Amino acid sequence: MQPDEAFSLLKQGSAQIISETELREKLALGRPLRVKLGVDPTSPDLHLGHALILRKLRQFQDLGHQAVLIIGDFTSMIGDPSGRSVTRPQLSRDQVLANAETYREQAFKVLDPGRTQIVSNGEWFESMRFEQVIRLNSFVTLQQLLQREDFRDRIDRHQPIHAHEIQYPIMQGWDSVMVKADVELGGTDQLFNILVGRDLQKQEGQPQQVVFVLPILEGLDGSQKMSKSLGNYVGLTESASEIFGKLMSISDELMARYYPLLLGKALDAGEHPLEAKKHLASTIVEQYHSHDAAEKTLAAWNARFSEKRLAEADLPNFAAFDGDIVTAVVNAYAAAFGITKSRTEARRLVEQGSVQLDGHKIVDPKANIGLQRGQVLRLDKTRAVRIG
Repeated sequence: MQPDEAFSLLKQGSAQIISETELREKLALGRPLRVKLGVDPTSPDLHLGHALILRKLRQFQDLGHQAVLIIGDFTSMIGDPSGRSVTRPQLSRDQVLANAETYREQAFKVLDPGRTQIVSNGEWFESMRFEQVIRLNSFVTLQQLLQREDFRDRIDRHQPIHAHEIQYPIMQGWDSVMVKADVELGGTDQLFNILVGRDLQKQEGQPQQVVFVLPILEGLDGSQKMSKSLGNYVGLTESASEIFGKLMSISDELMARYYPLLLGKALDAGEHPLEAKKHLASTIVEQYHSHDAAEKTLAAWNARFSEKRLAEADLPNFAAFDGDIVTAVVNAYAAAFGITKSRTEARRLVEQGSVQLDGHKIVDPKANIGLQRGQVLRLDKTRAVRIG
């Protein structure tokens, strides 16, 4: 592929590139570029938010470039303050190493192992002398670091910023020097850290890396960044049915934002939202499991939630119940799925027509019902129980 064609392809889905001219020039060098991505193993699982950037890294690989995946076994014990309103809890060495092992395995669900160099930044930080730490600090001013929006917000709210957090951007930047990165990928919250890498490379007489940042993927709640700690994530190692079910539960508005980020195309405005959501969920299952798994999961979902076939589906059992519908919904979620729903949430589901008994909507939250053996109570778009 010619450099201009490669640039046009790579630019798709990006949020910002610093600078586009530099990226074009690097693509015209006629050699594989070293494209860096750093991940801190602060939890054992990668999710779709990580995969968004991993897939861009795979795109570079498919164009013949070298991925440099840095496992932040050292930096994760500090904790990246980017986008955080409070200090991250610090992890033990054993926790980090256990998480790092799972990251290596999961990354290859997306990346080409043959074009991936995996390094741990503990390889250089563990042996660094204190005088070298002081030298690194001399390259960055406190004013620069405190320009970060997340730090400024915490100062305005009189919340503490610990000295070790200020070290994090410097350490991430030094990673770029150590691996001689041509390009660094990250989310928009990593912009400051990646720019520090450019500064440190210049100080060391290296060509400066291109900053290539992508949008932050919202979590299933549609409001906050996808995060395991917030419980709004889709994990790459989750079962096919769990991935499918989670994606089927998102709002139509969020689906429209997921399409360009996860599928690389805009949502067809003429397609029925339910069918579009099935396509999104099936495609993601196929990417991280297999085509067969996607087909089976879609068929199972259709069998479970099709009005004509719901009675035949294998559903969790819920005991017979006499009483108000809101209490029945709350109890069914807890007993069959281990999900805690408030009465307010259950009432809202009833009022919006999500709750059905044998295919008939119940829209009055004050209604009293008698659930009898063999009936099917649908709780929402993706969950139903059989009365046993």
